[in-house]
Amino acid sequence: MAITLSLPKLPHKTPISSSKLPIPSIPTNLVLSQNPKCSNNLFIQTVQNLKPYTIPLTALTLPFFLHPQDALAVGGEFGILEGRSFALIHPLVMGGLFVYTLWAGYLGWQWRRVRTVQNEINELKKQVAPAAVTPDGKPVEAPPSPTELKIQQLTEERKELIKGSFRDRHFNAGSILLGFGVLEAIGGGVNTWFRTGKLFPGPHLFAGAGITVLWALAAALVPAMQKGNETARNLHIALNTLNVLLFIWQIPTGIDIVLKVFEFTKWP
Repeated sequence: MAITLSLPKLPHKTPISSSKLPIPSIPTNLVLSQNPKCSNNLFIQTVQNLKPYTIPLTALTLPFFLHPQDALAVGGEFGILEGRSFALIHPLVMGGLFVYTLWAGYLGWQWRRVRTVQNEINELKKQVAPAAVTPDGKPVEAPPSPTELKIQQLTEERKELIKGSFRDRHFNAGSILLGFGVLEAIGGGVNTWFRTGKLFPGPHLFAGAGITVLWALAAALVPAMQKGNETARNLHIALNTLNVLLFIWQIPTGIDIVLKVFEFTKWP
């Protein structure tokens, strides 16, 4: 964060003549000599005497070398936090989180498919007719029925789905999405306040708040889902579907804000 320093306004006083200025005293223990060692000692003591004044001198001269107004949008109290670079972090992160939301949804749908395929297999097994046998009890060889072929197909599909570890991948993706999503949702509002000194209640702000709440509600259903609660699973899917739709609806207003950032701010 850039620190903006300014010189305090001092009351005007009549200049003091040079004859009234106090003359700094030279330490009596310093003896000028042509001896190099003595000169080195004098230099070292002089530097040590000036150390208490280095910070005030730096504070006084620094404003002459800095140009913080080039990067500020309001008054310069927050330095680079008011500039364009910091303002663009929010739209870039949220754009990435939107794509990541779709990816997390895909992983979740594949994990759901693992469970539903097994349910389909169980239902099909109930429809399989008992194998025919000869009078002496030996099974009659016959080609597999369409139902049995479907069971084989679904069984192979389920094996491939299990290899994808979609359950763990979906859980990890959801955790990352929740953490970064809440962080950046709040960060976007804080950045707006840095740049403008206020917030702007409107569609973008309210949609972002709604998305954040939906993230939290969907995550709160995870313990019940892990216990096999099908209602919690269906509600989890419904909340995340609404989240994606609200995310899409929010994109145009976000683009408008980005255009205003380019209009009213400067780099960095």
